[in-house]
Formats: sequence, C-alpha cells, structure tokens
Amino acid sequence: MSSVPVAVVTGSNKGIGLAIVRALCREFQGDVFLTARDPGRGQQAVAQLQQEGLKAFFHQLDIDDLQSIRALRDFLKEKYGGLDVLVNNAGIAFKVQDTTPFAIQAEVTLKTNFFGTRNVCTELLPLVKPYGRVVNVSSMVSSRALQSCSPELQQKFRSDTITEEELVQLMAKFVEDAKQGVHSREGWPNTAYGVSKIGVTVLSRIQARLLSQQRAGQHILLNACCPGWVRTDMAGPKATKSPEEGAETPVYLALLPSDAAAPHGQFVSDKTVQPW
Repeated sequence: MSSVPVAVVTGSNKGIGLAIVRALCREFQGDVFLTARDPGRGQQAVAQLQQEGLKAFFHQLDIDDLQSIRALRDFLKEKYGGLDVLVNNAGIAFKVQDTTPFAIQAEVTLKTNFFGTRNVCTELLPLVKPYGRVVNVSSMVSSRALQSCSPELQQKFRSDTITEEELVQLMAKFVEDAKQGVHSREGWPNTAYGVSKIGVTVLSRIQARLLSQQRAGQHILLNACCPGWVRTDMAGPKATKSPEEGAETPVYLALLPSDAAAPHGQFVSDKTVQPW
C-alpha cells in the first residue's frame, strides 16, 4: 500500500476540473487523479498534462453510476489506504435556451449535481484521512436561487440542524413538484441548476457538521465553493474568468495548511467566506 498522499478531482477531463488538476499537479505533494466518465477523454487529458510536464493519473468515474463510484472507492482503499483531498467538481447544466421541458431538466440536473455528488460523498468521505480536505464545487447561483425560494424553504435550507435525510427529501420533492408542474406554487425558484447547487451547498454544511461531531480532532476541513463565472463548455465563451482563475478558490480550499482550523462548513467565493 502506498503511503503517498492522494487527491481526486471528479469530472476533470476539461474546464474547471482540468484546471484544478493542473494546479494540484504543481502544488500538491502526492498523486493526483483526474477522473472522467469516458476513459478515452480522460487519458487524452492526462496526455495533454504530460506534454506540459505535469504528471496526473487517470481513473474512470461516472458519478451517476454507483458501481463506478464504488470501483474508485475500492481502488483508493487498496492502493492508498484512503484519500487526502477530494474535489467534487463533476456537474451538468442545461443551456438557457434549451427547450427540454423543465420537469426533465429538473430530474436530470438533480440526478447528477445533487444525488451523484452525494453518492460520491457517501462512499468516499469515510476514506478521508486526518487533515484531509474536501471541496464541493457549488455556485453563487445557489445563493440567488435560495433568495428566490419561499420563506419557508429558505428557513429549512439555512437551518443549522437540517439532516441529510431531510435535505434529500426536499431535493426529491423539487423534482416531483417540477414533474407535476407545481414547483413555483410550492415556493421553488425557476432554476433546476440553482436548486441542485442549493443542495450541494447545504449538503456541505451538513457534512462539515457531522465531521466535527464524529471525527473531532482529525482536522478534516470540508467546504462548498463558487469558482465564479468561468469560460467553459458549460458557461460559454462570454464568461469573465478563465478556467485557471475558476480553479483558484477550489485549489485554495483543497490545499488549506494542516494547521488551519477554518474555513469549515462554509460557502466560499474568491477565497472569501460568503453569507448563506
């Protein structure tokens, strides 16, 4: 079993994910794993980094597929005895002008961005070693979407005692309400991406709380962050930040020094804790 520290970035064959891997290859003292659904694209990205003089490793990962998540989990456990840095970057977004019915957008977006990310956390968080760092890539859109929720939903999502089960029920309710065409009436905003990222931000708050309770003294720090509006296939060419600039905050959180006690359980943008 290798005693080398290990970092994993989900959804990292392009865009912000690839920029995060590139930065970690330069700054993280250990092995860095680039993951992608498609092995061909993943290997291509690793080869691209190699040409830049950077060494990353590839492991297949489709966060919509529990077997794929568990295969990665078993590999990390066997080869490294755990995990030091996890960056949950994988996610999807429908374009603004996409004509796919809202009900389908809601189901598909939540499946990956919330439920897929949650499954990765369920399987991999127990592997995180003392002084480990976990970064869940969310979005400022989650903040805006939260402000567009009904007061009742806002209260639930801001609660310091909401449980993971309650959050899962709320996310499932949004999908159901969207399918029934009653999501607006039920107090939800008109953005499936925004709701999915509310889920990611709130999930991060819950996970951090549980880590503090169940693994006190292990100095694990877990945060959600917004990379900003970044020029990627997802956000388009007009966005204000390059992928490298978008990677800055996730990488900062992934490499928080071992003596850092904060941020933890926060929503961070431009390396600054944001109100929730």
